[in-house]
Amino acid sequence: MRMRRKPWTEPELANCPYFIEEPAIHKGRWRACFPKDQPVHLEIGCGKGVSTAQMAHENPGVNYIAVDEVRHVLAVSVRNTDAAYGREKPENIVYSAVDAMRIYDTFDLADGIGRIYISFPNPWDERAKHHKRRLTHSRQLLQYREFLMPGGEIWFKTDDDALFTASRRYLGESGFEIAYLTDDLHASGFSPNYESEHERLYTAQGKNIHFLIARMLPDEDIHKQ
Repeated sequence: MRMRRKPWTEPELANCPYFIEEPAIHKGRWRACFPKDQPVHLEIGCGKGVSTAQMAHENPGVNYIAVDEVRHVLAVSVRNTDAAYGREKPENIVYSAVDAMRIYDTFDLADGIGRIYISFPNPWDERAKHHKRRLTHSRQLLQYREFLMPGGEIWFKTDDDALFTASRRYLGESGFEIAYLTDDLHASGFSPNYESEHERLYTAQGKNIHFLIARMLPDEDIHKQ
């Protein structure tokens, strides 16, 4: 179900000091968006930012870039982030509206991104021709390789069995090795696990949450997979 547009979306984003209006002009310069030079993590498809805000607040030693293509969803993320930080000023997180299909226009190796989070993306499983729109498809993974730091990781969560199986294949084809994998995240004991609204909903429905960590291999090692 799609979220209804919020009439306060644009004023909310315009007044937010940590919303980046023109992401492409920051390509190669995202580190300058933060007051502290520290590790940078990227979340693609952050949704309402429930888990994003909690993760950033509890890890002040990491700078977070959270992107989504839907502006009124990002406006909700901003409100959730303000609530998570309370009286504190959010200094280690920025949001921006980015089309993931063209993410190569937005980030560069100079941005120092060491980890990518992808949580509960659209599985695009209705028609085979739509599979290339998956955020974990090989076409996307090759884009991520262009700006992910050497040895960088992708942390991926989904409730969709078919998407998880296919994503494991895509990762192998695109020069990533699986460093951790579970088909039941909540029973695995893995910690910390920051839960989004989607994750809480699926868990309440009795669905298992698939989770993996994939590490990027050097270009010369891709053929060994």
